[in-house]
Amino acid sequence: MAVRRDESHLGPAVSALLEHLGLGGERVERFADGSLPVYAVGDRHVLKLYPEVYLPEEYDTELTVLRAVEGRLPIPTPRVMGAEHLEGWSYILMTRLRGESLAGAWPHIPRDDRMELAAGVGETLAALHSVSSPAVDAAVGPPDWDGFLRTRRQECVAHHRADGLDEVWLAQIPGFLDSVELPPSAPVLLHTEVMREHLRVERDGDGWRLAGLFDFEPAMRGAREYEFASVGLFFSCAETGILRRLLLAYGYRECDLGEELSRRLLAYALLHRYSSLAWYLTRLPAPPRPTFDCLAAHWWAL
Repeated sequence: MAVRRDESHLGPAVSALLEHLGLGGERVERFADGSLPVYAVGDRHVLKLYPEVYLPEEYDTELTVLRAVEGRLPIPTPRVMGAEHLEGWSYILMTRLRGESLAGAWPHIPRDDRMELAAGVGETLAALHSVSSPAVDAAVGPPDWDGFLRTRRQECVAHHRADGLDEVWLAQIPGFLDSVELPPSAPVLLHTEVMREHLRVERDGDGWRLAGLFDFEPAMRGAREYEFASVGLFFSCAETGILRRLLLAYGYRECDLGEELSRRLLAYALLHRYSSLAWYLTRLPAPPRPTFDCLAAHWWAL
């Protein structure tokens, strides 16, 4: 982990790698966000590094998914320009998406445009979930989705206790999960971390349009609705109407939207492999009462 963040070690290696790739003369700047080292290389490329000691599967997943989704979504995704294992690390050189981060732009985007962007995200996720290939099936896990959920459920309370969640919430987890039916679902390709930080936007006349989706390293194959756990937490962020517009554009019917869907999405949020309810409670509006039913209706309002 220390090496991943130490530019005194990474900097010379990145410079040598870019020389190897014929990009030695380009301006290089590391992005501040993200758990892995990612660099802007000039205006046209991005270089992402993966330490194989820690995360070999994330390199394989991202490389496979980037190749599988290229040209198949309504909005751009990074195009792979080169990828290789090299001296204990792996890298992907990819094209740089246009536009600016939706996270930074969101406060300046009018309500009507936010709703249209939500519809665009819904259409993009519908297209993503239809992408299938033998390479994706082989490289993107988990191999047993039902087994993954069973394990996450068995470990759920311990996971959130270790993460610092208050006992008031911990005591409610078993009963809430027991009360929510998660219907069987054929696994589809999921991004799993659709958030404003992973979306690019551009001004389009007087409005805004989506300019790209990136960061496919946490991609999985699983139930469609698992996707919308992070959407509620990091894209709509409890803003009224946004999630509803997105789901309708995705393909849900009006009659599908309601309390039971909100509760299922909260259940998936609790079971998510990177779940941190203690943290979510610090960044999203507090529910009127400290119950999971109230939380589902507040954060996944439909």
